[in-house]
Amino acid sequence: MLIVNVIMLTLVLIAIAFLLIVCGMALLILSSMRRGGEVRAEGGGVVIVGPLPIVFGTSERIAKGLILLAMLLMVIVLAVFLILSGVVRW
Repeated sequence: MLIVNVIMLTLVLIAIAFLLIVCGMALLILSSMRRGGEVRAEGGGVVIVGPLPIVFGTSERIAKGLILLAMLLMVIVLAVFLILSGVVRW
């Protein structure tokens, strides 16, 4: 029963992620049409390989924000790991 719940939760999260991507693309298209084709878009990403985050972005502002996001996500993952492994009691 637990495995079925985990699978359902995974499918729901994948669907939500897909919808967010589609909504973001639609917003970019709509803003492009509204401004007559002139849009300034910035982006970037984080790839976490083991304990090392690899950050890339189109500007320094985006890269700094992604570094902070990567640090926050690593702290959250570490906290969840420690709680689930029983090292830290919640």
